[in-house]
Amino acid sequence: MRRLAVLAVMAVALPAPGFAHERWYEPPLSLPQGLRHTVQVPVDRKTGSGKPADTIRDLFPLLTACWRAPEGLEKFERTEITVRFSLRRDGSVIGTPQITFSKAPADDRGKALLTDAAVSAIRHCTPVRITPALGGAIAGRPLSIRFIYEGPKGKGV
Repeated sequence: MRRLAVLAVMAVALPAPGFAHERWYEPPLSLPQGLRHTVQVPVDRKTGSGKPADTIRDLFPLLTACWRAPEGLEKFERTEITVRFSLRRDGSVIGTPQITFSKAPADDRGKALLTDAAVSAIRHCTPVRITPALGGAIAGRPLSIRFIYEGPKGKGV
């Protein structure tokens, strides 16, 4: 009788053999599909040492160095715009950069100025020099850069 009780407890406490792998198996963690960066512009144009970017930390300053404040934007206090795009392995842009967010001036002309400045910054800075390892890691992944312009009286992000 005692053996029967021990067997009954073991049968309830142990998982069934067909489901034993589910107990310890956890799917691997995945990398984020998009890479994001925020920069207050204008930025210092002395970026990099002339060598190709090898890390994400090196890549974003090279991509944002070409942003210029357009004429007519100086009168606004704070404007923000986010550009989303992808790069090939060689550092060139895939397709057309897309505007995904903008906190632009109220008039259409100000919004157009800000949009043109952000898209042309990406166009002028690409193809960006990247190492083959970084190119393989970021090729085809969405990159998002948020440009923040504080205007003449801006104090920072």
